[in-house]
Amino acid sequence: MNDVSSPAKPPESSDPAKQINRHPGASYQDIIAADRIPPPHVLAHESYVFLGDEDVSADRYSSQAFYDREMDRIWRRVWQWACRVEHIPEAGDYYNYNIGKYSFLVVRGEKGEIKAFYNNCQHRGTKIRTGEGCGHTKEFQCPFHGWTYALDGSLKPIPCAWDFSHVDRAKFGLTEVRVGVWAGFVFINMDPNAPSLEDYLAPLPEHFKNWDIGKRYVGIHVEKDLPCNWKAAAESFMEQYHLRATHPQLVDVIADTNTQYDIYGNHVSRFVAAMATPSPEVRNPLSPDEIINLMIVGDASVSRDPVKIKKGESPRSVMADYLRKVLGEKSKTDLSACSDAEMIDPIQYYVFPNFFVWPGVSIPIVYRMRPRADSPDQSTLEVIYLRMLPEGEEAPPPPDPIHLGEDDSFLTVPDLDRYSAATFDQDVDNLRAQRAGCKLMQKGLTFSNYQEIRLRHLNQTVDKYLSGELGGNTIDFRPQPQAGRVPGK
Repeated sequence: MNDVSSPAKPPESSDPAKQINRHPGASYQDIIAADRIPPPHVLAHESYVFLGDEDVSADRYSSQAFYDREMDRIWRRVWQWACRVEHIPEAGDYYNYNIGKYSFLVVRGEKGEIKAFYNNCQHRGTKIRTGEGCGHTKEFQCPFHGWTYALDGSLKPIPCAWDFSHVDRAKFGLTEVRVGVWAGFVFINMDPNAPSLEDYLAPLPEHFKNWDIGKRYVGIHVEKDLPCNWKAAAESFMEQYHLRATHPQLVDVIADTNTQYDIYGNHVSRFVAAMATPSPEVRNPLSPDEIINLMIVGDASVSRDPVKIKKGESPRSVMADYLRKVLGEKSKTDLSACSDAEMIDPIQYYVFPNFFVWPGVSIPIVYRMRPRADSPDQSTLEVIYLRMLPEGEEAPPPPDPIHLGEDDSFLTVPDLDRYSAATFDQDVDNLRAQRAGCKLMQKGLTFSNYQEIRLRHLNQTVDKYLSGELGGNTIDFRPQPQAGRVPGK
């Protein structure tokens, strides 16, 4: 069992804007500089920005009024991931994506194009499709009065058309929203004046140039109901500061407090942490052999045969070599060129407001957090494992999501290793306790300057959208009831 000391005092700084106020021990850059196969340039740099040290108000996590402003000022103006391209591979395939009170149909058209529409009939507003997830159709028909729409959203002949002489069918199609595709992910945006998807995601496209996650496929998909605000859910996965208290089983193999945190513009941040390296706070670190074998036992996707480290070898390089062989054979992929860091380290990018993607080989995860039940107190966490697709093989159809209620354990998910499942359960337990305690706060929430910089970054981007600094102030999202009327009618 690990023995963890109290945190070391960070170095003093006379100018916080210039000083990276991080753990005084070895940095992530120091650790990866010693790797046998060095990291790519996108990992060999830092991009920390001091963003202040003021408290963040607690009511933004529980106030219905604040949540309503977020739905209006943020969710209608940002690019958000709706589905993967493999969810809609053929003409007529669609994905019903819901976010808070909004619902969309993401559709593969007759010519292979992808479009997205608000999921409501133009007659009396009825939802055309209920539920969520994949489906297939030749057309969309409203269940109330039978108004029918083609895959391109155009309105087909109306039942009892004689009674709708004032309706111009050419102007009464489904209301379209913008669509963009990056690395196999389909994004939508309700704001016609939003920046392009590529500009919004920057620098993700550049960083991921050699991480072709578009060639991966959905192996596991879990939806978990959470008893908390969507921001609290996102923030719980943004920092490694919680590992020692929440996941004590991990600090023997993850350098938690010397994790590196980076900020890129308004929408993107990341962390990178060193695996096969004990926390600098552990008083009695494991031996190199113990570190390696603890990591292997924790991963059900690889063999559990004991591994021995030879003299002069580092646990990081040995673990990376081991996974190159095991995962390379499993996926029929040559991983010899992958750096040690890409093979074993947690590398996590976040795109505001709710998209997390891990490009590493051994941790191929995607997270998404969404408001649920149109409430500030409820959200949904999606955990998706993107498996490597063997060269020349076609991706299997995505599995149906496994839904877990608030009280259901990740340990019930088939194919999810117990080590990861138990870790997710620990995170969820925190969120329930945080929601209850946050409502008792007599002051604001206090974030650290370095380890929780991404949480502050998220909240400052929220404020920029609410103030109009991002997203603009002039977009009118209200329906225009006269837009489809024939002049003179």
